[in-house]
Parts: sequence; C-alpha cells; structure tokens
Amino acid sequence: MTNTPILIGLTGSIGMGKSTTAKMFAEFGFPVWDADAAVSRLYAKNGAAVGPLGDLVPEATKTGTVSKEALKAAIASSPDLLLKIESIVHPLVKQDRRDFAAAHQDAEMIVFDVPLLFETGAHKKVDHVVVVSTTLENQRERVLARGTMDEPTFNMIMRKQTPDAEKRAQADTVINTETLESARTQVQDLIEHLRAKHA
Repeated sequence: MTNTPILIGLTGSIGMGKSTTAKMFAEFGFPVWDADAAVSRLYAKNGAAVGPLGDLVPEATKTGTVSKEALKAAIASSPDLLLKIESIVHPLVKQDRRDFAAAHQDAEMIVFDVPLLFETGAHKKVDHVVVVSTTLENQRERVLARGTMDEPTFNMIMRKQTPDAEKRAQADTVINTETLESARTQVQDLIEHLRAKHA
C-alpha cells in the first residue's frame, strides 16, 4: 500500500445520483470533500468569500453572509461580473480542497465530490475519475420529483452542463445508478479494484 491516499474525483450531471454515491463512499469509511458544501462554508458568516465578494457586490453581503440570489441578480444586470466572482471563489474553493486533502493524508482514499470536475480542470488533480450516470428518463424523473424545479429550468441546466456522454467518455469508471443496490456493489468493486491496483 502506498503512503499517500488515492484521490478519486466524483462527478455527474444533475439528478444522476452523485450525492447518493458520495454517501456510499463515506459509508465505506472514506473522507468525502463536497464542492457545494465548501462554497456554502465560504459564503457563511465569517466565510473567506464574504469580504472580497462584499467589496465587489456590496448588496450581496448585507446580512454578513453571501446571498446567492443577490449575486445572480447582479450577474443578470452585469454579465461581466461572473468572471470576477469566479476569480475570487474558485481559488478559495481550491484552497479548501487542498486543506481537506492535507487533513486526511493518512486516509487510504479521498473522494472529491465536484459537480464541475471537468469544467474546472479538477479532473487533472486526481488519480481516478468516477462519473455517475443513469438514463435521461431516470434523470428527468428524479429532478422533477424534488419539486424544486420545473421542466424548462431542468432543460436549461442540461444545456449548460457538459453532456453525460462526454463525461462518461472521459471517466476511468462509470457507476450506473439505476438502482441503489447496483450502485453500492459497483462502488465496492471499484474500491477493491483500486486497492489491488495501488497495493
């Protein structure tokens, strides 16, 4: 066994079962870093993004936290703001990820749950890329069942995300999440495969 953890990048489009699969890795005892949770920490009271984003978009931090709705409104009226916001947030997220990895150097494997793994180039920083996938019908059904999104919004998000087929083509492993039992078996098989490969 190597002394450094095996770094796994986990990604997948909306409704594919990425968060559920990340929980499975956690249940097997591996530390999981969640990109969305990192952003929430950065936007919370005393979070590292509050000050710099407040300087850029004062109305977004009136409550001492970062309002995503206020940021969206600001970007809608001034699209060039998006790049400036990303130039502040992305380095902070990367630092959060590095800190997490440093804190878990004794782990056998570390899982990085990153929705935009390919889009941000984070796939180049891991040893093994896992893409979770299911049928378009399953994906649509899951997202609309949440009750937080309508079909036009779902279709708009789908147009913005890297297509599932492209993600699968770039993956080292594809986990099909049609059923929970099957997905859990695939996660277990992958863990055994990586153990054998890095032994």
